[in-house]
Amino acid sequence: MFDTWKRTRAARRITRGDGHALQRFRWWQLPGRALFYLRRPDADYAVDVRHWQKQGSGGVRAGLYRDGRHCAESKLPAAFGVDGGTIEVAMSGFGIKRCHFVADDGSEHQLSPDPASAEGRRARLDNNHRAASRVIGVASTIILVTGLALLLLQLAEQISAVPPIANSVGIFTSPISLHVWSNIALGFATAIASTERSFRLRYHWLLDGAAN
Repeated sequence: MFDTWKRTRAARRITRGDGHALQRFRWWQLPGRALFYLRRPDADYAVDVRHWQKQGSGGVRAGLYRDGRHCAESKLPAAFGVDGGTIEVAMSGFGIKRCHFVADDGSEHQLSPDPASAEGRRARLDNNHRAASRVIGVASTIILVTGLALLLLQLAEQISAVPPIANSVGIFTSPISLHVWSNIALGFATAIASTERSFRLRYHWLLDGAAN
């Protein structure tokens, strides 16, 4: 959950929308668009994030739509005030990591992804093929844990080689040594794993942050 300070900062980034209509999600937008919905008794909301090539630049913006019309926009992370609470949106270097409605009473739930989006397709896989979905999820976590463990071993080896440390405690030699191509393959695998987790809006600062 956003803390009060972050929510206040995010609120300052909000600008008024221009009233244009929400566009349908098209299949070719899969690599760079996320679309989520929130159905409320008073209105239907949608959050549209076009990250495309700006994902790692810090310039990604989210648009808020009320009943199909653009009513607000904000640079991410965003906190849109709506009737009954706040819609909080944030992303990592691999995709959306948070798109939740936080009610005034503190309860929260994730917005529903558009069925045609990558997040929506992943949710459908989870609903229709639970066993396969769990296997994929566990595999993603194992890949990230493995990548993190190997990274820590390499860092420990490099730090221990610093003369003052080496003279006092000795040089640590990692029991696992990867060739250049193995490191590249591992980096590629961890990126895929974190991307898969982003489709489920799963994020851990250590696992997914280390893969960033």
